[in-house]
Amino acid sequence: MSYLADLAELLREHGLPADRVEATVADLGSHLEESDGADPEAEFGPVEEFARELAPTGMQGPAAPEAHVETWRWTADTYVDEELLNRFGDEGWEVERVDALGRFVSHRDLERPQRWEYRRELVTRGREGLDERLAPDGWEACGNWIVYAWFKRPVAASLGPGAEISAPPGMPGRVRYFSRKFCVLTGVMVAVLVAAGLVVAVDDGDAGSGFGFAGGILAGALVPFAGVWSWQVWRSRR
Repeated sequence: MSYLADLAELLREHGLPADRVEATVADLGSHLEESDGADPEAEFGPVEEFARELAPTGMQGPAAPEAHVETWRWTADTYVDEELLNRFGDEGWEVERVDALGRFVSHRDLERPQRWEYRRELVTRGREGLDERLAPDGWEACGNWIVYAWFKRPVAASLGPGAEISAPPGMPGRVRYFSRKFCVLTGVMVAVLVAAGLVVAVDDGDAGSGFGFAGGILAGALVPFAGVWSWQVWRSRR
């Protein structure tokens, strides 16, 4: 795929290590496959802009080894995201935002990494006044996704110099963190959908009607999700 090949070349030019380039491109390729071959430019935007966004701040080419900031994008389900945010925040990872794909865009200063803590809020009825209520305690908004908003604050606000990390661990080796509960719930939903299709097929005596029924339910469920996702994409590119 030329888009991913061009992206890999641009990331190398920006000074990203070869193993990071390979892992990033492989992850994006998997995402495109899971999206039924979606157009990469429509999914991620122009390749030059996307490469600049993925490359750590300060990496401009051969001088990259002097860069002291590293970036990492990862995602997790809502059963474990807050726990993981605080675990990784304790390792110095600061979330800048949540991108259109629902990933936490994070960075860490390798020279003077600081600990961060996080909290998640439900914003189904909007977030009027939420930022103002949390601000006095040092919380700052760092991302939104569908009905959730995430906030961060530096641990230094309470610990002072003790919040600095002397020897931060390496970058985590994964970019997706899905809990067992989430996987079981997803499996149950798929099983219920298949069972509903079989019941319809048996009642009608036509397997095609069962597949049509199940497909209709799935398509109907995806319509609102697709609408929210499109809004997130549009909002993230404003």
